[in-house]
Parts: sequence; structure tokens; C-alpha cells
Amino acid sequence: MKQLKFSQHLCFPIYALSRLITSHYQPLLGELDLTYPQYLVMLLLWEHTSMNVKTLGETLMLDSGTLTPLLKRLEAKKLIKRVRSKEDERVVNIQLTAQGTALQQQAGEIPLRLADSLGITAAEAQELRDAITPLLYRLKPALRG
Repeated sequence: MKQLKFSQHLCFPIYALSRLITSHYQPLLGELDLTYPQYLVMLLLWEHTSMNVKTLGETLMLDSGTLTPLLKRLEAKKLIKRVRSKEDERVVNIQLTAQGTALQQQAGEIPLRLADSLGITAAEAQELRDAITPLLYRLKPALRG
């Protein structure tokens, strides 16, 4: 049956590529003492300065059981701080510390160094992102149900 041939499945190339790309990030992020998931949190905070935990989790597609320990480790490194909302104490906002903001300067070369490590051009990276992002967001609601 053709549909059960390994070579016909979409899942493996995406899974394997994700693991390989993440492995290329490891030495670069090691210089910053960040894991890949911590780097993703920092990317969002460098872009938005502050985000509530719920929005951060939804954006990264992480549940609170995964996100909370990750945030605690970033807080222990003094890169972020958790601040309860004055409007609604149930809402916890994540904000960059001065140290977290300063780390952005060090991280600035990571995208270029990663592309070089992967041997791809910026255009190829954009083409790949453009190809998979619509599917990712089309499937994202299925994670909730």
C-alpha cells in the first residue's frame, strides 16, 4: 500500500528537520546559556517587551506545565521577571529585566550564524517558512481540542 510507505509520509521529514535545526542552534545558544525553548521566549519578549503567560503559551503552543518551569529557569537567570497585573491579579505578565534586554545584543548574530551553519540563504529560509507556516496555523486550533 503506497500510503503506508515511509517515503510518502510528511511527518518524518518535518520531525527530522526540526530536530536537526534545533541541534544547530544548541552550540550558538550555549554561548548565551539558553535552551532552544528559552530562546523562543526571549525572542518574543525582545519583540514585545512584556507578554502575559497565557499569550506566551498560546503563541509558543506550550501548555502551562511546560511553560511554567521554563519561565522559572529564565527568572532564576535574572533574564525575566513575573509581575501580577494590577487590573487582574490572576494575570501574570512576563517582562524582560535589564539583563534580559542586554542579552538581545549578544543574540543578534544567531540567525545569520544559524543560516551559515545550515548552509541556506535567507531567501531559502523565507521560502521554507512561507511553505510551512500556513499549515502550522491551520492545524494549531486542533491542539486545543
